[in-house]
Amino acid sequence: MKLLVLGGTGWLGREIAARAVGDGHHVTCVARGSGVPGGTASFRADRDDDAALLPLAAERWDAVIDVAREPGHVRRAVRDLAPVAGRYLFVSTASVYAPQASPGADESAERVPPLEADTMSGPEEYGPAKVACEDAVLTGFGPERSCIIRPGLIAGPGDPTGRTDYWPWRFAHPARPGEILVPDAPELPAAVIDVRDLAGWIVGCVGRRTSGIFNAAGPSAPFPDHLESAREAAASDAAPVAAPEEWLLARGVGEWAGPRSMPLWFADHSMYGSRTPSTERARAAGLSFRPLIETLRDSLRWLEAQGDGGHSGAGLTDADERELLALLAGQADR
Repeated sequence: MKLLVLGGTGWLGREIAARAVGDGHHVTCVARGSGVPGGTASFRADRDDDAALLPLAAERWDAVIDVAREPGHVRRAVRDLAPVAGRYLFVSTASVYAPQASPGADESAERVPPLEADTMSGPEEYGPAKVACEDAVLTGFGPERSCIIRPGLIAGPGDPTGRTDYWPWRFAHPARPGEILVPDAPELPAAVIDVRDLAGWIVGCVGRRTSGIFNAAGPSAPFPDHLESAREAAASDAAPVAAPEEWLLARGVGEWAGPRSMPLWFADHSMYGSRTPSTERARAAGLSFRPLIETLRDSLRWLEAQGDGGHSGAGLTDADERELLALLAGQADR
């Protein structure tokens, strides 16, 4: 098939393009910069330019795969490519769902309102922006020519956020011998999907001409089980030391991602449902998952191969970790 990948230099986009080439498709990647995977053709374009994709509208494409987050980018792509592309697969996000979604909710669950603007003003508009992108695709290509994928948290080698490789890295590199600081959140659901599994399934959906809307979250497990897999992936004998959630928040420890954070943790229990959607429809369409420990082990190996001497992007520094563990131990001794 002749595929147009709108992206191809970012983490997931690059994995999709490389997998498509490996499966024998003819792939053209559209990106601002260089560095597309080997075996693909490159078309350099800035999608902020209203006419950026017009030269591509002179050709026929079996399918378009788009990972964009800005509604204007998708609206213009749909406008220009609907007459010349057979179908449009858009990679959305589980963040389109309203926070009060129930655990196990399917693709018909309530979404947040769409963003009316063409560009986001901040990360808090990520979910609404993706809703607007979905709507543009479904309106322009129609349900029969559209495929909307809503991934949960993506994991695996190369994670640019540092969220999903932090825990195996921390177990492999304790800041204080034998101890790892973790949030006391036994009911917190943790679900990650390996970027390689997701990319392979997306390319398969294109090849099978799959239509519809699909949740693509990884299997959910209690956070302590996720930590145990991270410990095993690191072959570590360090033990988790659980800190109360309010105690962490009071000491400036962030949630979910970023510096001085507890990655994958969020203290608002009402968010649990939106992080655990049903994947029954996607699994029926061929989505499968490798073991979590394999994802975490490969992520750790990739991170350590970077040679920067330490983790970056998310989590606690060694100094922060030691300080908080000492404070927690001192409080327990009183």
